[in-house]
Amino acid sequence: MMQRWKNIRIRKRNRWILIPFLIVVLALAAVRYFYEMKDEDPAKDALLKIKERGYLIALTDRNSLDYFIYRGEPMGFQLSLLRSFADHLGVPLKIVASNDISKLYYYLDMNVGDVIAFNLPVTGEGKQIVHFSETLGETRLVLVQRRPSGSSKTPDTHFIKSPSDFIKDTIHIQRNLFARPLMARFLRRAGKNIVLVEEPDINAVQLITMVADGRINYTICDENLAMIVKRAYPNLTAELIVAGFHDYGWGVIHSSDSLLMKINEWVTGIKKNRQLKQAYLTYFDNPVVPNYFRNDFFSVKGKKISPFDEVIRTLSKNISWDWRLLASLIYEESNFHLGVVSSRNASGLMQLMPETANKFGMDSLSSPSTQIAAGVRFLKWLNEQLPGEITNPRERIHFILASYNVGLGKVLSARERASQYGKDPNRWYGNVGYYLTRRSLKDPNPPPDSTFEFSMNEGAARFVDDIVERYYHYRNNIPE
Repeated sequence: MMQRWKNIRIRKRNRWILIPFLIVVLALAAVRYFYEMKDEDPAKDALLKIKERGYLIALTDRNSLDYFIYRGEPMGFQLSLLRSFADHLGVPLKIVASNDISKLYYYLDMNVGDVIAFNLPVTGEGKQIVHFSETLGETRLVLVQRRPSGSSKTPDTHFIKSPSDFIKDTIHIQRNLFARPLMARFLRRAGKNIVLVEEPDINAVQLITMVADGRINYTICDENLAMIVKRAYPNLTAELIVAGFHDYGWGVIHSSDSLLMKINEWVTGIKKNRQLKQAYLTYFDNPVVPNYFRNDFFSVKGKKISPFDEVIRTLSKNISWDWRLLASLIYEESNFHLGVVSSRNASGLMQLMPETANKFGMDSLSSPSTQIAAGVRFLKWLNEQLPGEITNPRERIHFILASYNVGLGKVLSARERASQYGKDPNRWYGNVGYYLTRRSLKDPNPPPDSTFEFSMNEGAARFVDDIVERYYHYRNNIPE
C-alpha cells in the first residue's frame, strides 16, 4: 500500500513537471509558427513578390496629364515615371486604372496592386493608411470656377472670392480618400455653406471641363493641374486657394518596406539626373498639352484611337480579336499614317511586304479599309498555319504577332529549338520567344551555328512586347 501511494505521488509530481514543460514547448512552437507564417506572408516583402511575379502592378487614374492616349500613343506624367521605375526594377509594367482614388486604395490594400502612382497629398491622416514615398513635388488645392461674364443675357454664377462667399453652393470633386483631410479643414473654414459631392467615376480634368461647359459651377483640384487645363478654357479661373502647399508622392501599404526603399532610391536618382523635372515640364508646363483637349483622338475627350476605328472594329471580328489589339498592331506598323513605305519596301497601314500584299489583295492604290482587310487576312492565314497544340488564346496571339514580324518559318524553327532543349514549345515568354531571339543555348553539344550572341530576330520580342503593352494601355483608356 505504501508503495502504491508513493507511485501515485511520483506520478502527480511528474504531472506537475510535465505540464509546464508542455506549455513551454507549445509556446515555442507558436512563436516559431508565427515567424514562419510571417516569412511566408506575400505582403511582407513586396519587392520579392514583384520579382517572383515578373512585373510591377501600378495603380493610377486616367486623366489628361497622368495617363491617357493621344493619337494612339500612351502618354502621361505618371506613366512616364512608372516606366522609369519599372526599368529601375528591371521588370515590365502593368497598370490598373480607375478615376476613383479611394478604389485604388482598396486595390492596394487587397494586394491587387503594388503602388498607387498618383499625386497623393501627404497628410498625417494619410500616413495612418499608407507609407508615402519621398516627395515628388508640392502643390495647393484651388477652387476652379467660371469668370464673371458681365453679360445680362447669361447671368453670372455666384462668383466666389473667399470661403465666406459660399451660399449653400455645390462643389463637385473627384473621390479621393487621401484628399479628405484637406477638404475637411476647408469645410471647417467655410462653415455650413457648402455641399460637397464626391464623384467616383469622373476625374479632376473632366470636372474642370464640366465647369468650363457650364454643366457644374465649381470643382476643387491641385493647382498645378488647374493651371495647365485652364489654358484650354479661357473662361475659367483658379485663384481661390482652398488648402495651402502640401507635398505629394506615391503610396504603398505599410508592410511594403522593401518596395518603399526601392521607390525612394529611384526618386533620389531621378531628382539628381533631372528626369523628374523634365517629366514635370513635359506635362505641367508644356504649352502644347492644352491643344490635346480639342482633339478627338485624345482619350479623355473623344475616346478614339485613330481615324480608322470603325473599320478596325468591324474587321477585327474576322479573327476574333479585341479591336484595340488590332489597333495596337497597326500603330506599331505605321502610326496610322497613310502612304508609309519602309526601307524594305513594306507598305500600307499594316506594312505588308509586296508579295504578301499582292497575295492578300492590296496594292499601292488600295483604300485604308482594303489595306487593313489585307492585313487581317494575313493574320488569319498565320493563325491557320500555326500548330493546333498552341491552345491558349493569349499564347496564340503572341505567336501570330511574332510570325507577322519575322516570318512563320522562323517562329516554327524556334518552337523546334525550344522543344529540343526541354522548354514548352507552346509558350512564348521565356520559351519560344527566348529561342527566337538567341541562336543557341548553353548546351554541351551545341549545333555548328551556335553562338551566345543575339540573332537578327532580336526585335521580334520587342515587337510582341510593345504591341501587347500598348494594347493594355488602350484597354485602360478606350471603351470596348
